Amino acid sequence: MIFPFVWRVLPGPTALKVIELLVLLAVVVFALFTWVFPFVAADILPPPDGTVDTSATPTP
Repeated sequence: MIFPFVWRVLPGPTALKVIELLVLLAVVVFALFTWVFPFVAADILPPPDGTVDTSATPTP
């Protein structure tokens, strides 16, 4: 498993390891939402089509 390996590799006492793991988790989530998910969504999802009708005129 990856978690025991990461736990052994991180330096410091237990409290510092917990903080380091939280920072690593935040970096991974940030990277996923910034680069990975938009890249995958661009390939899977169709492009958004416009739904605003600009030909209709408002009534006074």
